[in-house]
Amino acid sequence: MRPVRVRTVAAAVAGLALLSGCGSAGGLESTGEAPSAVGPARLWPDLPPASAAPYDYGEGETARIPGITVPGDDVHRLDPVTVAQAGLKARTKRDSGLDELPDATVRQIRDCRTAPGDCPVLTPYYFDLTGDGRDELVIGVRLPERQLAVRAYRADEGVLTRIMSTVDAVISVELAGRDLILRAPSVISGYEYRTAWSWDDRQQAMLATRDEILRVPERRGERPAPTAPAPEGSRPAPSGSPTAPAPSETPTAASSTAASSAAASSAAGGR
Repeated sequence: MRPVRVRTVAAAVAGLALLSGCGSAGGLESTGEAPSAVGPARLWPDLPPASAAPYDYGEGETARIPGITVPGDDVHRLDPVTVAQAGLKARTKRDSGLDELPDATVRQIRDCRTAPGDCPVLTPYYFDLTGDGRDELVIGVRLPERQLAVRAYRADEGVLTRIMSTVDAVISVELAGRDLILRAPSVISGYEYRTAWSWDDRQQAMLATRDEILRVPERRGERPAPTAPAPEGSRPAPSGSPTAPAPSETPTAASSTAASSAAASSAAGGR
């Protein structure tokens, strides 16, 4: 063991000499003592913990889509309008009531074939959200008050399951890695909400894993966006919210109607 100890001492001496040289040459210098780490302090430690959630936000809520089979689990072969229409009859495992669409939107979805110009179903997107190597189907449905319903569907053994359903007055919908990011206006001028939806293998559903309010950098010479009354059914707000551009006006949210949806789906089926 003695040779190891000799090498260790020699290395330590060499290291001290190196540090001494750096210090004398204007290199590394001490910035003082590092602040001590402070752990989180629990407030009201005697308060009994809640045993149940006070509200049901619909997280983890899934539904099998009736009447839809997926050959080879290839969602590219599905018609998004047919999926949206079949989804009107789907029943979730836990009825939160948040998956319901306005009556006017339901009628428009049912009439997509006869009145494609009024069809609220947007062009579909395909992403591997679950990490299983197969794409999932992502559909947007335009709602009144410039809101958007975003829904994701997964195929498994020929069965189509809705693994995500949310509604918000979105600024844009984006993909980051395997997460869907929804940006929504805040009632505070110059700020916005950003919610990340991620696949949760335990729940077999997309969950809102991160929900935050962030400051939006202002461009030079640009004034903060004015506030307007918040759309009914959007995030709770005491006053108003900035007017969000329609989903069809954003670069990441699709803007075509049922006719182009069907065309896009047919083209994708050949991939």
